[in-house]
Amino acid sequence: MRPPSRNQRPTYAYPAPKKKFRLPRWVGISVLLGGVTSVSMAAGALLAVSLGTTPLQHSELSAEEAAVFTQDEPIATANSLQLPNLTRPVNILLLGIKVTSSDIDDYDALYEDGYDALVNSFDGLSDTMLLLRFDPREEKVSVLSIPRDTRTNVDGLVTKINEANRQGGPAVSAQAVSELMGGVPIDRYMRINVQGVEKLIDALGGVEVNVPQDMKYQDDSQHLYINLKAGEQRLDGDKALQFLRFRYDDNGDIGRVQRQQMFMRSLANQALNPTTIARLPKILNVIKSHVDTNLSVEELVALVGYGSQTERSDVQMLMLPGDFSNYDDYDLSYWIPDYSGIDAMAEDYFGLSSAYSISQETDPSYLRVAIQDSTYDDVAVQSLVNSLYDTGYFNVFIDRSLNDPLAQTRIVAQRGDLNSAESIQQFLGVGEVRVESTGSLESDITIQLGEDWLNEHGAEL
Repeated sequence: MRPPSRNQRPTYAYPAPKKKFRLPRWVGISVLLGGVTSVSMAAGALLAVSLGTTPLQHSELSAEEAAVFTQDEPIATANSLQLPNLTRPVNILLLGIKVTSSDIDDYDALYEDGYDALVNSFDGLSDTMLLLRFDPREEKVSVLSIPRDTRTNVDGLVTKINEANRQGGPAVSAQAVSELMGGVPIDRYMRINVQGVEKLIDALGGVEVNVPQDMKYQDDSQHLYINLKAGEQRLDGDKALQFLRFRYDDNGDIGRVQRQQMFMRSLANQALNPTTIARLPKILNVIKSHVDTNLSVEELVALVGYGSQTERSDVQMLMLPGDFSNYDDYDLSYWIPDYSGIDAMAEDYFGLSSAYSISQETDPSYLRVAIQDSTYDDVAVQSLVNSLYDTGYFNVFIDRSLNDPLAQTRIVAQRGDLNSAESIQQFLGVGEVRVESTGSLESDITIQLGEDWLNEHGAEL
């Protein structure tokens, strides 16, 4: 159940952060999506043959735990002449698990020379939580990132949501997420541990990522050494984990979520390459060893087929609406949910009826529009500000510049307001709309200005 004061909470309140969060040291469940569900139907066929006919479960669910997941109605069908097809919308909870030596009972035997080693297990904190909706009716995929520090009820206890898996596994995690989302049903779950992340990225051949800033950090107790330079580069498994485990970000756990979404975009684009099929045997070995799921092989193949046919523009990446906690009000650092914003997101993207919606276009004078420049042209930026103001967008501000020039402008629906983003795109006459949370946290819409704005409006400038 939700805290009783939910109606008093502000909608979409994102003040500038005043402190640093303890960043989680694991992320990458999204890698499974990009690497496995975005390959071709040929890959799906090989997947079916290689994995056999049973769910890839490493831990058995009790009847009560299994009942948490809505398994009555099939999500895939097939006949002898074709691969399985996704037949209805399905919500899947993806959990990334990090377990170290100190988390298990035989701590003294494994903790040597001051090194708190990672352990191949599914019983620890869920440092990454994603709720995904595959919707063949709308031809969309929605991905909701849930910050690990989200304050909510977990099996009757108010705590951080990442405790759910450690307390009760996937069933308690699914219950906590469903209640947080106002009753959104969870059909299936999938868990991957940190040991598999590096191996999965290597099996995929690495990934091209634009590292937004220099990253340097050292933690001898974990043998964690991060040393990355800013810029576009191919990251192997080890360097990808450096990128995703980096601690020092002004936005704490929320900055980690933004990097995760950047990583998902890059990896999904790369995984569409036909060479991914040749790498599938290595990918399958990682799945068998490091993935726990109640998806059947037939269902997994259906998701592979659906993912392989989904356009990039139809993948919508969201972040749980909320706000940084105030140290004066709470004993720990939390991400405080904005329940009216959550209800609106659940209705528009996860098929749940509510009294709220963000599907209607917002009055431009109320929209907070951020501009992140990649053109290094102050005249172009000021021209955009003036054009927006003259059209009724009165709440426009300049945010940080991007470290890499963009050929195409991006209009980012930071909080899922697709209609407003599309209206701005039509007004600008350039760019592409993206539903994701990689823009300014203080904005409703972030315009990441690219070279196409200069090309289109050069004479006017």
